[in-house]
Amino acid sequence: MSQKIIIRISITLFLIFAAKMVIVASENELLSVGQMLYVPAYSHIYIGNKERPFLLTITLSIRNINEQNNIEITQVDYFESQGHLLKKMVRKSVIIKPLESIRYVIPENDSSGGSGANFIVKWKSNRKVNPPIVESIMIGTMSQQGISFTSRGKEIQIVK
Repeated sequence: MSQKIIIRISITLFLIFAAKMVIVASENELLSVGQMLYVPAYSHIYIGNKERPFLLTITLSIRNINEQNNIEITQVDYFESQGHLLKKMVRKSVIIKPLESIRYVIPENDSSGGSGANFIVKWKSNRKVNPPIVESIMIGTMSQQGISFTSRGKEIQIVK
């Protein structure tokens, strides 16, 4: 083989190896040992010109998307629009097994959270895992009208 071909093969192999390292690094960045999440929620929204409240049931869903590892939920707090704590949903840590889900419900008749309600959720694991999917699901019916929508949690802090 000529030296030019050997150099080209070497460069190609180096580039392939480097690309694989970048992929592995980016995959590892997705893993975590814990997070604090902010999850938007709405105990009601406003309808019509007179801004009439439309009451909603809120379900906070926490899903462990790992096939082999548990995660531990250490905090689930419910806040109202002005940021005041309304309810501590978790008094003692909760273990969520692989592919298991848990939920917390704020009933439709509890409008104390307002249109700016939210949850703070903290979770941790003893090893790097896929972060859970944390969503709030709002649903309500009035007369013959119904509404439903979701909000997904956003990481605001890495828990160590």
